Amino acid sequence: MPKFKIRHVTKYVYEVPVRDSANQIMLYPLKDEFQEVVKHQIAVSGGVPVEVHLDYFGNEVGTFTHVNPHLDLVIDSKLIVVTRSKAAPVESLNTEKMWQELDSIKTQFNFYEFLKSTPFQGEQDVMEMATELKSKNSPLSLLKELCSYVYTNFKYKKGITTVETTLDEVWKIKSGVCQDFAQILISMIRLSGIPARYVSGYICPNKNGMRGEGATHAWVEAYLPFYGWLGLDPTNNCIVNDTHVRLAVGRNFSDCSPVKGTYRGTSEHTLEVSVSVSYEDGHIIEGANEIVEHEPVTSFTKNSYRRHQEIQMQQ
Repeated sequence: MPKFKIRHVTKYVYEVPVRDSANQIMLYPLKDEFQEVVKHQIAVSGGVPVEVHLDYFGNEVGTFTHVNPHLDLVIDSKLIVVTRSKAAPVESLNTEKMWQELDSIKTQFNFYEFLKSTPFQGEQDVMEMATELKSKNSPLSLLKELCSYVYTNFKYKKGITTVETTLDEVWKIKSGVCQDFAQILISMIRLSGIPARYVSGYICPNKNGMRGEGATHAWVEAYLPFYGWLGLDPTNNCIVNDTHVRLAVGRNFSDCSPVKGTYRGTSEHTLEVSVSVSYEDGHIIEGANEIVEHEPVTSFTKNSYRRHQEIQMQQ
């Protein structure tokens, strides 16, 4: 049962004072038999209180509004969490029976949202691949094949995609980061007839050099009959284990975005995000600060998360 200490700091810096900053944060780890939150503190600059509620998917969501003029906005999350391994699924069940069970749950309300695939240019290719794989594989084997396909055929490259990059663009350039890998794999799994959902969180491997370590991360959970939700990390081509800390689950990135909001004031601002992870042995992995400079848009400024929301609603 590894114990992780995680600090996640989000900082907006403005050229002149802004006001009416309304935000939503999803920085509260999921709590279940595989994840125990020992201690968690979230502080917002200016002493702004945060109200917490549960969303449609069972995630804890914080909301706050910083009304007074301010030159920066800092959201500081300090977390101590214990994770536990989940027994891996085994190929002991009849393959035909499992596919029949997956067919039967397609009309169930709990899975409907996780079976709807976003149309994209590679959809026909994926459908043909899925048909071939389903003819000779169990659902578990198919999931492993698809995870390996994304890992092998997509290049992990920072800085070439954003939260606004579409599936079509990722499919075309065959490159991106963890959220792109997750979105592609989700579409492939859903087109195969298996429910899949997006997971945001942290990956905390101890000195093993995995992609995305010591930073915010994204992966996929797929539903297996007679087992439950199985975590798949296409960025590292592995089944999720006790080195992954889950923050939120949803249909896509928009449902799980760690921080998003809007404010009134200058369009000139920067965003800095940093994550640090420490272990019981004292070893620390520092996530590199990511600084994003936004171009002026209008007198009523919207940060990238808000812009992403609007684009999603327009599609």
